[in-house]
Amino acid sequence: MMWHTLAQLLAVIQLGQKARTMDGMRIVIRTTAGLVWAEGRLQGQPVPLQEHLFSDLWTIFEDDDSLVWLPERQQHTKRTLEMLENQYLEWRAERITE
Repeated sequence: MMWHTLAQLLAVIQLGQKARTMDGMRIVIRTTAGLVWAEGRLQGQPVPLQEHLFSDLWTIFEDDDSLVWLPERQQHTKRTLEMLENQYLEWRAERITE
């Protein structure tokens, strides 16, 4: 089982995947709307990046709830890569013209 800090988690979690803290008290899911709470009284609400979350360690997992996101995951990943490529090409074009 691999553990991540919050910053690492944000970089690697994929659409539909869930992550939980070491104590299992907090579980989040990556959706097209961003990172949202997967359980508890805040279920479905966006996760605010608050100081206490930065000290937690998270592990990523998938369950039955994750399966509904699989068809969208590949398309979402493709769009994300296209945006990054476009940003790089724009940055490169600006740099060349300077």
